[in-house]
Amino acid sequence: MTEIVSLEKNPVSEILEKTGYSRVEWVYKTIKHSILNNDYYPGFQALEPELAKALGVSRTPVREALIRLENERLIELIPRRGMRVIPLVPSDMKEIYELLTSLESMAAELLAKRSLSVEELSPLSKSLNDMDRCLIENDRTGWAEADERYHKALLSLCGNKRLATMANTVRDQGHRARLVTLRLRDKPTQSNEEHRKVYEAVVKGDWQAARDLHYAHRSRTSQKLLEILEEYKLPHL
Repeated sequence: MTEIVSLEKNPVSEILEKTGYSRVEWVYKTIKHSILNNDYYPGFQALEPELAKALGVSRTPVREALIRLENERLIELIPRRGMRVIPLVPSDMKEIYELLTSLESMAAELLAKRSLSVEELSPLSKSLNDMDRCLIENDRTGWAEADERYHKALLSLCGNKRLATMANTVRDQGHRARLVTLRLRDKPTQSNEEHRKVYEAVVKGDWQAARDLHYAHRSRTSQKLLEILEEYKLPHL
């Protein structure tokens, strides 16, 4: 099994003291990070005792964390076999992006209607500037991180916490696919341009343009991702 953390360097008690997390929250975030970043690859299986030993905790916080991850459709719990990371097939990605396109477009509309100041919208503008810089530096990893911040800021600023929670859960389900296809796609210059147009519509309070522009952006990028999965014959992620 892939080692999650080096407990000699990061004793659990010290981590909890620094982060303020409960044991359940820390275990949940640690396992989730390993799944989203493909350290725990699609189909990976582990028993509760194995995870508990690797993390240096009892089985109780592991069990509670795994239940949360199962509810988010990142893993499935199999009796007497522990957890299994759920692989994604192209049809899963199609469903994920259909949901994400609708939810994020609504978030763009709601955000534009809030008439926030440029200062309040700074998480968006900073992410946009970071994406532009990363493209100039040909830093795909940095671009992906800035893109992630942009979309999360769009959701967190829209004013609808339930919508943001739903969309972020769906985004997490498709995270592995975005990582895998990151270097298979064209340089995302067009995505930066489309993000910028959505931002400008939000600043103007033009909610119809913000919604429609984001919908078009999401539709185009999701179609491109599905085409990459088909072109490279990636059966699951």
